[in-house]
Amino acid sequence: MSLPRIILVTGTDTGVGKTVTAAALASTLQSRGRSVAVYKPCQSGNVDGDSDCSEIVRLAGPLTAEAGVVLEEPLAPVPAAALDAVELPTLAAHAGRIGELAEEHDHVLVEGAGGLLVELDHDGGTLADLGILLGSGAAFAVVGRPSLGTLNHTALTLEALDRRDLPVLGVVLGTWPDNPGELERSNRATITSWPAPLLGTLPAGAAALPVERFREQAPLWLNGLPA
Repeated sequence: MSLPRIILVTGTDTGVGKTVTAAALASTLQSRGRSVAVYKPCQSGNVDGDSDCSEIVRLAGPLTAEAGVVLEEPLAPVPAAALDAVELPTLAAHAGRIGELAEEHDHVLVEGAGGLLVELDHDGGTLADLGILLGSGAAFAVVGRPSLGTLNHTALTLEALDRRDLPVLGVVLGTWPDNPGELERSNRATITSWPAPLLGTLPAGAAALPVERFREQAPLWLNGLPA
């Protein structure tokens, strides 16, 4: 698959490294001379200072980054919005803004909330549904853990995308340990044998690296990313 204009970054679960992956993708694309925008449909956890857009900008460097809605509590979007008494944007509104960003940039990275089927609006719309709205110019990057259970979680996410005829750019393994054991190596070998390509592995603690080193290393981590 050639590199799409819009890449939706989803995870097999929360906390698997979606934000760091989005930052590494942004760094890699910028190292190729591409202009990049980042869009987060629903950012929760603002009360704790969580901002995935700010973290991506910190790691990848100056770029356009914005959230469709910012919610206070560190919950899934629908319950977080209920506590804030906020009306969530529709998927159509998100798709419209992503389309505008795509007209102004070479690539738009869209980071989901949690996993693929977490609801992003009050009508049950998910990141998968947003991918359907965005059409053929978009594809998914699936981020998973290298640890026990990842084969099932990753396979389920890929199956959900396949059942919806949504294109998959590839899989990224986040939080790769400094000294991987047989379990991690076996999981990586198995995922590599699947039809969806392995785009790369991101080291555990990548976000704590000096930003210059992060930006330098990101293209090496994502050595399976197509041109």
